[in-house]
Amino acid sequence: MRLHVALSPAEFAGLGLSGRTAVVVDVMRATTTVVAACAAGCRRVIPVADAAAARAHLRASGLPPGETLLAGERGGDPIAGFDLGNSPLEYTPERVRGRTLLLTTTNGTAAMLAARGAAATAVAALTNVDAVARWVRARGRDATVLCAGAQGGFSLEDAVCAGILVERIVAGAGRDGRSVEVSDAAVAARRLGAHYAGRLGLLLEDSTWARTLARAGRAADLAACLALSTVDEVPVFDDGAIVPGRVTNRADGLR
Repeated sequence: MRLHVALSPAEFAGLGLSGRTAVVVDVMRATTTVVAACAAGCRRVIPVADAAAARAHLRASGLPPGETLLAGERGGDPIAGFDLGNSPLEYTPERVRGRTLLLTTTNGTAAMLAARGAAATAVAALTNVDAVARWVRARGRDATVLCAGAQGGFSLEDAVCAGILVERIVAGAGRDGRSVEVSDAAVAARRLGAHYAGRLGLLLEDSTWARTLARAGRAADLAACLALSTVDEVPVFDDGAIVPGRVTNRADGLR
């Protein structure tokens, strides 16, 4: 297996994901929110480019009011007229169970849309990184991690999460007697992951976006985003939507 990490969206266009496994990471907050929504029992999450696309999709769906919810943010703030923002704490079973979510965010959903050409695609955050590592190993294909970044550039927290994921994949493959070839970018992410894994709280100071969210009163969101491997949920792409899935056996992949 070969592993690569795309450390910023600038790399997405040239990735060539056909035949590969892809994993999308946007720790603060889009992928953490998708993991929370799927763990809370939503029916599916449909990533869309912007608010206009979300509203158009809702009109075209013909579904009864309340069955499909508009969700997301721009610049960290909720979108006027939407049902939900981008805080993982909003996505409770009472709010989202059984519902379809039309999601658009500043960075995360663009990365999700970019990953659709892969043979299999999952959504990862710090909260489910161990489960996603098992899922990637179970697929057995070469894999690429797409870091959503910030405004087209590098994001520290996404690289850290990708690096922790790479470490978990490599360690698990080693236990199984399988070799993994890691790209230079994946090595760099792995080193960052090793530095922060046991002290994720440092990201509150070191991450530009974490400091921005803290100033906006989003400390509770940050705590939720920096929780490590708290769920076994592995959201996966299925026909243009992201659907819930769980690793039911810690030695196996997704069922």
